[in-house]
Amino acid sequence: MKALPSANRFFTVITLLFAFSALPQPILAGWETKLADSPYSPPLMLAIDKDSQKFFLLTRKSPLSVTAEYPCTTGQATGDKAREGDLKTPEGVYFIEGKIEGGLDYDLYGDLAFPLNFPNPVDRIRGKTGGGIWVHGRGKAFTPRETRGCVALSLPDLKSIQTTLAPGTPVVIAKHLSVNGAPTRDIPVEKELHRELRQWARDWELRSERFFGHYEQEAFTKAQGTPFEAFRQRKERIFASQPWLQVFVGHVGVLAGPDYWVTCFDQLYRSPALISSGRKRLYWQKNADGQWRIVGREFAPGNADLLPDYMEAKRQEVGELLEKWRQAWKSADLSAYLAFYEPSARQDNRQGLEAIAEHKEHVWGKNPPADVFIERPTVELNDKGLEVRFLQTYAAQNGYSDKGVKTMVLEPRGASWAIVSESWEPLS
Repeated sequence: MKALPSANRFFTVITLLFAFSALPQPILAGWETKLADSPYSPPLMLAIDKDSQKFFLLTRKSPLSVTAEYPCTTGQATGDKAREGDLKTPEGVYFIEGKIEGGLDYDLYGDLAFPLNFPNPVDRIRGKTGGGIWVHGRGKAFTPRETRGCVALSLPDLKSIQTTLAPGTPVVIAKHLSVNGAPTRDIPVEKELHRELRQWARDWELRSERFFGHYEQEAFTKAQGTPFEAFRQRKERIFASQPWLQVFVGHVGVLAGPDYWVTCFDQLYRSPALISSGRKRLYWQKNADGQWRIVGREFAPGNADLLPDYMEAKRQEVGELLEKWRQAWKSADLSAYLAFYEPSARQDNRQGLEAIAEHKEHVWGKNPPADVFIERPTVELNDKGLEVRFLQTYAAQNGYSDKGVKTMVLEPRGASWAIVSESWEPLS
């Protein structure tokens, strides 16, 4: 074949280089990260350093520290996993999804394995393929970098920590990682995402259009495999069908991935017809305007019970509401007093704000209140929201007083509560 002139060879090489650079390029450097203590660190997590072939069990008991360290083996090929069969171990933030005991090839897996959620939502956005990534045992001796993409430990090592590895346990896999018990500069990001999460929950229970603004629609569609518009329409139907919703989050953890962050948390959802709780994960990235947006979500295995935490929070809210209600009554401020009631509220044998107002104007006009005392309030769940009972002592300025048990039913109204029914029984 005749050789190309040198000038033509030059331009041909340049053309090929430009053509190659236009193709999606793999990230060869790999992900390196530093795990540091923060108020949002999960109480327990796993970490794998692919460079050193080390497996770490980390616990946070202020500060974050390494509880156990073991040798491990990862994928035969280096770099971040991109496609099925590439023999690479993925890099990022993953979570244990379950536990497999028995029925396994003993030499390769021992009799114990913990599947991970690869590909996670961000992996799907990037077009990564494959699955079956586990943390598992090895029934025989192993050498570094000999799996098809999983993370393997000796079976005795894995069994020594298996009781701590519940579904939902975070697993951080990186080319290289270090553990630093001291907080780092990333703590402000964690605080910001914690605030974003709280606002997301508030906008959800307010059934606000702002709720949908927390999502990056195109990325969310790729991550979830269904159109964002279908998600929106389903939520809007629920918003329209329910008089109120409540969304309570707790036990929040915030974790950094290669170019995304994950908030993992327990969630309690309430409507008049339903109460449920579980574990959820939201995946966040910044959009072109530098705003954090949700690009994917996952429902985690396990049964989280947030009801005790929810009830404690609601008792505090009710306590604050009752004090403001008491002050409005004590000062005979009719407009402030009526603001606590639903327009159709029932108060003993009176129905609606007009009837309640007429009664109070009559009583207060003849003899204004001197004081109102509330003792031993209790708060319980009710189909309409909450039922509150307390011992009430009333004193008027003319010296009249009475004492009895008051029962209120409160229904959520936006960010607060409204009294929908109220009854009083005198103490004999």
